[in-house]
Amino acid sequence: MSALNGIERPKDRPVIATICGDSGLGKTTLAATFPKPIVIRAEDGLQAIPEGIRPSAFPLIHKVDDLWEQMMALVQEDHGYETLIIDSVTALERLFIAHVVDTDPKKPRSINQALGGYGAGLGAVATMHQRVRKAAGVLNERRGMHIVFVAHAETETIELPDEDAYTRYSLRLGKKSVAPYVDDSDVVGFLKLETFTSGEGERKKAISDGTRVLVCHATASNVSKNRYGITEPLVVAQGSNPLIKFIPSLGEIK
Repeated sequence: MSALNGIERPKDRPVIATICGDSGLGKTTLAATFPKPIVIRAEDGLQAIPEGIRPSAFPLIHKVDDLWEQMMALVQEDHGYETLIIDSVTALERLFIAHVVDTDPKKPRSINQALGGYGAGLGAVATMHQRVRKAAGVLNERRGMHIVFVAHAETETIELPDEDAYTRYSLRLGKKSVAPYVDDSDVVGFLKLETFTSGEGERKKAISDGTRVLVCHATASNVSKNRYGITEPLVVAQGSNPLIKFIPSLGEIK
């Protein structure tokens, strides 16, 4: 049979999204507005969500084996959940680093010395993040689940060969660990407060009325992207999901 016989127009599938931002802005609350969510918790970020609308969650994970056990249960067992939230991949990074250091028979003092040094320890951490992304991909493709990775933000300096260096927001992860949650996601949204400056000269002050926006389009100030034609920041009202009208697979979230 010719490979040409298998050509077809790809169908819409559930979304894989990464939501990044500073602490306290409601990243987990926004993630919880996706359909029928279940949360894998590397940190306890659900207390900010009112109990009546708080999503179901696995017990907090304290070791790497807990994470693989919870993900495999979602892959292999019957359940009615439609979205997996991992809160947060930043906390997973700390867990993975501790695992690599603790399981190295040479008992290194830090991840930089682990597995013989020269970046091998951080490479092992990145491999574990890739395993998380692979398992999430199985849930997305075979079980039809939306995937939402929550990440904390930090600034990084970008040095390009043809531009002056500048600073932008990115995921608070090792450089080798970022790719699975950015390159392989359909949406990378940066959640922030809409801010304005007042004053004159060098004594300007940043102010905000509390409006939160989700930046999903390419911009120099932060890591963000989407595959749905979103070109402007989206206002995030409390308890709502601004991505619904852009992502066909989300449908109506009840």
